[in-house]
Amino acid sequence: MESGSIEANSKEAAIVLLQKYDVFTTFLEEEGIKKSFWKQLSFERKVSKKELAVFFRQLSVMLQSRVPVVQSLASLAAENPKQSFRLMLSDISAMVQEGTPLSEALAKYPNVFDSFYVNLARSGEISGNISGALSYIAEHVEREDDIASQIKQAMIYPVFVVCILSVVMAIIVIVVMPRVVDLLKESGTEPSFFTSFVLRFYEVLGSYWWAFGAGLFFIITGLAYYFSTKEGKENFSRIALKIPFISGVLKKIFLTRFCSNISTLLSAGISINKALETTANTINNVVYKKIIGEIEQEVSSGEKISSALSHYPEYFPSFVVQMIKVGEETGKLDSTLGQVVTFYQKEVKRSIDVLSSFIEPLMIIFLGVVVAFLAMSVLSPLYGALGSL
Repeated sequence: MESGSIEANSKEAAIVLLQKYDVFTTFLEEEGIKKSFWKQLSFERKVSKKELAVFFRQLSVMLQSRVPVVQSLASLAAENPKQSFRLMLSDISAMVQEGTPLSEALAKYPNVFDSFYVNLARSGEISGNISGALSYIAEHVEREDDIASQIKQAMIYPVFVVCILSVVMAIIVIVVMPRVVDLLKESGTEPSFFTSFVLRFYEVLGSYWWAFGAGLFFIITGLAYYFSTKEGKENFSRIALKIPFISGVLKKIFLTRFCSNISTLLSAGISINKALETTANTINNVVYKKIIGEIEQEVSSGEKISSALSHYPEYFPSFVVQMIKVGEETGKLDSTLGQVVTFYQKEVKRSIDVLSSFIEPLMIIFLGVVVAFLAMSVLSPLYGALGSL
């Protein structure tokens, strides 16, 4: 009689795994997992696009080098620095060891591995080229990460300016203005209308800063909650696609994602209907999601994708429609879409650069106006006090 422990997803899976080693169980119970109080309170950020790209790239290389998938997953799990991702990969490795296909194991974590990744992995399993499918996924995620990095880089300067203005405003309210008020009281002069207005404004701001902060917090929280609802997401998607300058960049980004998703899925041997369905589930803009869903229904009815896209000229320009039409006629739709992706990647980068070059002088003008107002609001009462001495 022997006793011990084994890691598995269920009692049935543990019995099957033990039987592979000619071990037959007479008694089996689940062992309780004890977590420390601090581990239960610990929060980790979600898995980033960059981390996913590295994972898929490394797994693809290891499988291409004939390393078994279970051993590859276990190795990547052991080397991963993020605990949540490490535990996730360990669980996926255990499921694969028990006989679960890799695609089904990935599907157990839809918040990290969406239907796009799962379908590509499944197509690789069917075709026997899982390493190639994972390489496709890695390239796709890298493209997505490049676009996200460009957007974040464009937002650094505006965020920096807003932070500096907030610090300057806090210093003036907390340090400078109380001293100016004391100086005016000592001089005994009657301040002008503008000076009185400025002093009153800073007095209210200094006395009720907590109310302004709480109001701002509730407004941001309320908007965040509203835009997380179905109605809010739809309205936000429509509004974002109508904002001058920004709408053009967003449309190019969604076109890049649409063409990239379809091209990658078709290259992996997935049907156009399934590719459209999967793409609709992975696009995070409600307007484009709805349009792609309608296109999928039209294609299912026998209509060509280029013809279906031509019904939405506001979201799919004639250039994209014509390129897809050529791809359909030549039977090389995946490679034609790849060319469209290359074109729009350059367009997205160019548009973000133009937007950044537009934002920078705009923020400089805004900064100059605010600084001028702050300087006048401080110097005006100060000159009034000094003039009475």
